[in-house]
Amino acid sequence: MKKSISFFLSLLLILSLFSIAGCKGSGDLTKVTLNEVAHSIFYAPQYAAIELGYFKDEGIDLTLVNGGGADKVMTALISGDADIGFMGSEASIYVYAEGAENYVVNFAQLTQRAGNFLVAREPAENFSWTDLQGATVLGGRKGGMPQMVFEYILKKNGLDPASDLSIDQSISFGLTAAAFTSSDVNYTVEFEPYATLLEQEGNGYVVASLGEASGYVPYTAYSAQKSYMESHPDIIQGFTNAIQKGMDYVNSHTAEEIAAVIAPQFPETDEATIAIIVGRYLEQDTWKEDTIFEQSSFELLQDILEEAGELPERVPYDQLVTCTYSQKAAGK
Repeated sequence: MKKSISFFLSLLLILSLFSIAGCKGSGDLTKVTLNEVAHSIFYAPQYAAIELGYFKDEGIDLTLVNGGGADKVMTALISGDADIGFMGSEASIYVYAEGAENYVVNFAQLTQRAGNFLVAREPAENFSWTDLQGATVLGGRKGGMPQMVFEYILKKNGLDPASDLSIDQSISFGLTAAAFTSSDVNYTVEFEPYATLLEQEGNGYVVASLGEASGYVPYTAYSAQKSYMESHPDIIQGFTNAIQKGMDYVNSHTAEEIAAVIAPQFPETDEATIAIIVGRYLEQDTWKEDTIFEQSSFELLQDILEEAGELPERVPYDQLVTCTYSQKAAGK
């Protein structure tokens, strides 16, 4: 926890605490920069909202940037390079816990399950998490949601992450699939499309879903600095409205229909593969029906952080989460 907090403290000390104000673009649309933690089919409602023009309908000219990790997304928010961040909410907790005045507030939740999968060298029809006893697994960054949820699952199944198996956390995010292919480790934890691609290439087999194993977890949410939200409530509301429309679309259409819509976002992946991945996410109830970030979900997130040793004391839900915009977007 000290390393995570120290990292964010250093950012707060050397970077500006004020986000850039939205400016008008062509056609009187307001330019908004969204920095996402990763570009993944896991976030299909967001891409549906982009491709179906929902952001433009709300007067937003959206620029999407792949941050490549929650720490980098938070850096972009604090420096003013991004207006809105999309990442695991643990990052906002770390910043608030350090005492930042212009902290980051979560205003809309997108996913309610983990989006990664455990990939093995060989197929295992009757896989049990206890099979990881003594194994070597390519994991995620310390203090990040993928790794903490993985450890949460291990503990639920009676395994000690520190002593019952070896978790290699030295591989950068997005490079673990390639490392798995070229090494002799037993398992890797992968987001899509890498999990499915490993299967298609014959280099691995999906044996378990972390989303199913962990249960409902507030995995990713949208957030902005407090000052930006206070200055641009109309932008936050319009953004939330667009995401809600995207969620409505994916929750009322087939995997094939969704794949056809979001395919332009993933030119390197064929539409049939996208449909397989979307179907996998639909089956595990990945996406919420609304963007409301419930207090029970936030407390569960803090439980996971505590178990991972990343949270010395709990932080207040009403300071780090607002449901005002999501409730209005959902008509509640």
